[in-house]
Amino acid sequence: MSTDPSPSEPEVEPSAEPPEQEAADEGAPLPKRRVWVVFAVAALLWAIDLITKNLVVADLEGKEPKPILGGLIYLQVIRNPGAAFSMATGMTWVLALVAIGVVIAIVWISRRLRSVGWAIGLGLVLAGALGNLTDRFFREPGPLRGHVVDFISAFAPNGEGFAIFNIADSAICVGGALIVLLSLLGKDYDGTSSRGKKKESA
Repeated sequence: MSTDPSPSEPEVEPSAEPPEQEAADEGAPLPKRRVWVVFAVAALLWAIDLITKNLVVADLEGKEPKPILGGLIYLQVIRNPGAAFSMATGMTWVLALVAIGVVIAIVWISRRLRSVGWAIGLGLVLAGALGNLTDRFFREPGPLRGHVVDFISAFAPNGEGFAIFNIADSAICVGGALIVLLSLLGKDYDGTSSRGKKKESA
């Protein structure tokens, strides 16, 4: 019987690359979460909307439209019981509940946001929803029935050139348009591109 020791199994050398590098080789790392962008944009625009409404109510309510920018814009206070641009008049409490639902949905989805563009767009929509919702809770005639303060009349007074609106309405429209544009370009809210995914699967 041989007394020579049995040959040992060859040792497996550890991988020279760290796990992070190996993960990066398998696919590009995801961008950082952008929750703070949503709430920073929302807070800024919400504050601007609230300040401008309070200023025009204090200075212009009950007065004639005030032209600025050579008559491109007229400032006048209108109490709007409807939705943006004076639509859905008479459904104030329903619109308030819809706005609450929009706020909750944006807060929920913001936890998974990794796209700066989506974060800005949702922040603008959140600011607009909060701005008009604030009016519906705290202005006359009462909670969930409060009338929204509109004060920007473009091109002509009294909404003759375009519907009278406010900063919150503008934020909702710009944010919504940005989100639609990003969707058309294939940019997803999680920082990935749906076009890139389609190419890989093809």
